[in-house]
Amino acid sequence: MHILQPIHQKLNEKDSQIFLDKFGISREQLPRILVSDPALPEGSTVGDIIKIGRKESSFFLDRKSTRLNSSHT
Repeated sequence: MHILQPIHQKLNEKDSQIFLDKFGISREQLPRILVSDPALPEGSTVGDIIKIGRKESSFFLDRKSTRLNSSHT
């Protein structure tokens, strides 16, 4: 794993259901990740929910324009 790669964690069935209920969504509404993605945890299969942990940064995604913007201007 590369130092800049965020941690990928497979959620168990209980945590997956809690996550889906919290946001009121179904599995089909989640973004897809390729099964060939090298960051996937060992033993991941189609249908698993993967939590991607990202550290907070001085950069953020501007949801209106989808551009990366720095909080340091």
